[in-house]
Amino acid sequence: MNLHIEGELLRWLAIPFGIIFGWLLHRGGVTDYNVIVNQFRLKDFTVARIMLTAIFVGGLGVLVLHNLGHAQYHIKPANLLGVGLGAALFGVGMVVYGYCPGTGLAAVATGSVHALSGVIGMLAGGILYAITSPWVEAHVQKFAQLGKVRLAEVTRMPEGTWFFLIGMLLLMLVFIERDESPEQESNLMAK
Repeated sequence: MNLHIEGELLRWLAIPFGIIFGWLLHRGGVTDYNVIVNQFRLKDFTVARIMLTAIFVGGLGVLVLHNLGHAQYHIKPANLLGVGLGAALFGVGMVVYGYCPGTGLAAVATGSVHALSGVIGMLAGGILYAITSPWVEAHVQKFAQLGKVRLAEVTRMPEGTWFFLIGMLLLMLVFIERDESPEQESNLMAK
């Protein structure tokens, strides 16, 4: 069974799915500035747990759907220099702002006024990228190109191995947080 959802219906479905996504971010605690900042301080692994869970569940779902013939991979070219510079810029912005784009928008939806400044910055950054996109394509994206490849192909490790490693990392983060004693938690809260 293939669901062919296209056009106007697809656009309208984005609204409830966006609301659900924002609500899940809020319920997960990542619309809190301190949770994001403490991830970078290696004191709170909520963000890593949520991201790894999303990668694990989403990746497994796509893998199953692909293997059953209900989905196709749409692989974008791996341009290492562009991705590396973009990731560095994203990371610096996330540390300074205290949110990623999704959690920043969700924080605004919960009434966080200080998160609004970052949304304005994201819009300005998007406009700046649109203006400089031809230059980036010509001078950055052409270096360190791997083509349309997936991680399993680049590393020559089976997909199952990657899912196992992500699952083990996720379990490790869950157990690290469970091992924290109530005394340590109260000390962190007091700071």
